[in-house]
Amino acid sequence: MNITTIGGGTGTTAVLKGLREYPDLNLSAIVSMTDDGGSNASVRDEFGLLPLSDLRKSIIALSGRNKDEMFRKLFMYRFSKGVGISGHTLGNLIMIALSNLTGSEVEAIKACSELFDIKGSIIPVTLDKVRLVAEYSDGSKLIGEHLIDESNKDKRIVKLSVSSKPKANEEAVNAILKSDFIVIGPGDLYTSLIANLVIPGIPEVLRETKGKIVYISNLMSKLGETRGFNHSDMVLEIQKYIGRPVDYLLINNGNIPKEVMDIYKKDGEAPFKDDINSKTFPGLTVIRSDLISRIKIKKKKGDELKRSLIRHSDRKIGSELYNLFRKNHFALFSWLVKDIN
Repeated sequence: MNITTIGGGTGTTAVLKGLREYPDLNLSAIVSMTDDGGSNASVRDEFGLLPLSDLRKSIIALSGRNKDEMFRKLFMYRFSKGVGISGHTLGNLIMIALSNLTGSEVEAIKACSELFDIKGSIIPVTLDKVRLVAEYSDGSKLIGEHLIDESNKDKRIVKLSVSSKPKANEEAVNAILKSDFIVIGPGDLYTSLIANLVIPGIPEVLRETKGKIVYISNLMSKLGETRGFNHSDMVLEIQKYIGRPVDYLLINNGNIPKEVMDIYKKDGEAPFKDDINSKTFPGLTVIRSDLISRIKIKKKKGDELKRSLIRHSDRKIGSELYNLFRKNHFALFSWLVKDIN
């Protein structure tokens, strides 16, 4: 089966890690190219390259060398001091060097795929340099993924767009067209997920493909993006930017540890209310399951960005998705055999 993921950040990483364990899946990871915060700012401004963070995370997630823990840690190592390299990961520096050696980031990704024995393909959603533009309900605007992502204002985004006219990467278009399933999320709704859907050519091909769309909803709300949202709000936003209904929805129903919940509550955040029903979303299949990782998240030295404290379990999410793929694939095969007979 051909499976394509769309997103960025740790959410997509969990999905890729979970699905990597199933040898009958042909995986393609389409990652966002709008990150302009942290080390990505200097990667874009000083080296003139596309942001590398989501590419780097996807490489590690799909690597066949994950049993070599030291190799993985080395690639993800973030320098906490040193003029010019503080805040950078070794993986970023390796990819910058490979871009110079091979002549392009696309070739650098291919080189990394060989070095790390990647299972599947890692595809930038666009090869053009773009910045996100968020328009808010009060009429204000913010330009740049970092500013939008780290916004401390409690206001709702009414429109997300890009500052230029990029083209969708042809490789991304082809991956979507041949997919049996397209998995969107989990991840920050606007800055990780919809950041891909506003690239011209991507929503059009998502409407054209015969592949089924699976959306994995987030665990907790986030100031500046989804505070005050319910699960239905998330689905409606995804559908608005795609222009077609979502076929499947995965929602966590596992309990969030009290100590983690208390921290989020102090920040004004909360889990999303499950208000999905067949009347408001006819034709949508909802899968509710415990998807939470029990691994404690620790902040790494040199990382200046705010990170989530709780995340999806790659094992649990991979299992749920694989069961969904197999059931649907088996049902389609049975229907075809019956139709032939």
